[in-house]
Amino acid sequence: MTPPPDVVKTRADAPTGFFEAEAEGLAWLAEAEPRGGVRCARVRAVSPGRIVLERVASRHPDGETAVRFGRSLARTHDAGAAAFGAPPPGHRGDIFIGRLPQPTCAEASWGRFYAAARVRPFLDAARGAGNLETPDWRSAHAACERIEAGEFDDGDAPARLHGDLWSGNVLWSTEGVVLIDPAAHGGHRETDLAMLALFGCPFLERIVEGYEREHPLRDGWPERIPLHQLHPLAVHAVGHGPAYGAALGSAARAVLALADC
Repeated sequence: MTPPPDVVKTRADAPTGFFEAEAEGLAWLAEAEPRGGVRCARVRAVSPGRIVLERVASRHPDGETAVRFGRSLARTHDAGAAAFGAPPPGHRGDIFIGRLPQPTCAEASWGRFYAAARVRPFLDAARGAGNLETPDWRSAHAACERIEAGEFDDGDAPARLHGDLWSGNVLWSTEGVVLIDPAAHGGHRETDLAMLALFGCPFLERIVEGYEREHPLRDGWPERIPLHQLHPLAVHAVGHGPAYGAALGSAARAVLALADC
């Protein structure tokens, strides 16, 4: 049987390291596969402005596959990272979420990393695009101040995150779930789960069930979902309309209320 054709992605105006960061992220995440981590799409070739990936045969999602995916995702996270904000080893410069750059760093505090490198970089751009109203912009900055102060730091070690784990980057295949298109870095494990929740991943409850069989989450994690959704909401508020700016403002106010509890 002739194998399916590979997937070729190109971008004529790709910034330096754009597809290389994707390839490095997939390889770094895949290092956890021998220890039961989630499978990632294989990179056939990468060069400036171009990446070639294996084509993944798809199937419908189901609950048992979701449970296995949850367990595997926990093991990938448990593979760890050098620091919060750390990119795949050897990478220099920004990594990318969608078409947008985002900084890398090496922070001991999750809050300092998350506020400074994942939320704040997108707020002014979203406001300048007309998608983030001033009261919501102020709420987001106020939430960042509380996050940056360490009010949500919990002592967990940096997890090895996919970093852009919306449902479109979760491929349900004949071999189980396969991940594509990461923005891989060291972060908080709840961030990947919160992004799955934001964009409606199928069988999310079963994914979380499997995850907690492997690595139980801290009490109260559902209340912290808005905290971990600040990043993807800020990213989407830059270029996907004012509804995301309004959602960002709501999430920021939920974070402030949580901090005041």
